[in-house]
Amino acid sequence: MARLLHIDSSVQGDGSVSRRLTARAADVWRAAHPGGTIVYRDLGADPVPHLDAVAGISRLVPPEQHTEAQAASWALTERLVGEVAAADTILLGLPLYNYGVPSSVKAWVDHLIAPGLSYHPESREGLLGGRDFVAIVSRGGGYGVGTPKEGWDHATAWLPHGLSLTGLEPRFITAELTLAPEKPAMSSLVPLAEESRRQAEAAIDKLWPPAVTGV
Repeated sequence: MARLLHIDSSVQGDGSVSRRLTARAADVWRAAHPGGTIVYRDLGADPVPHLDAVAGISRLVPPEQHTEAQAASWALTERLVGEVAAADTILLGLPLYNYGVPSSVKAWVDHLIAPGLSYHPESREGLLGGRDFVAIVSRGGGYGVGTPKEGWDHATAWLPHGLSLTGLEPRFITAELTLAPEKPAMSSLVPLAEESRRQAEAAIDKLWPPAVTGV
């Protein structure tokens, strides 16, 4: 049975563009996979803990030597990697925060980098490859070629590198200038924002062809 892992990370709740777009993508996936299973994780509302000096070292210590805190951290890592391993498709909502990924996404990726779970500790071969990974990016400003902030989007540049050990290879759909309707100084950019949103929605609608029913 097909399985989708749907992850949101925006802290803006119902006002989030990335959440609305991932919800649309989940509906498209559902139409293409009748009877499929969707597992949902909300990193914005329920972030996973960052790796720290107490528990983060569990990745460098044999499990039989784990302290209680290290064992709890490793158990969470096993659960997070297991969610990815059980999925055929991963859908990630990725808003651009301060020119990078939300810290909750960085923490999630850090948990995924787990020897023996997501990559082979000797060969360094990724163990999670072959899955469809779609990251839907929302950016408040414009970061395209020729814009004043060209190259300032460090989220889409970093994510493939951050996941590279695992074998996961994200592809991106982006809606930008999402703050234009809210910021008077950006009012002239509203038509461009609307077109970017339209193109993102069109790309989402083509992600997975709907299932054919009947004869």
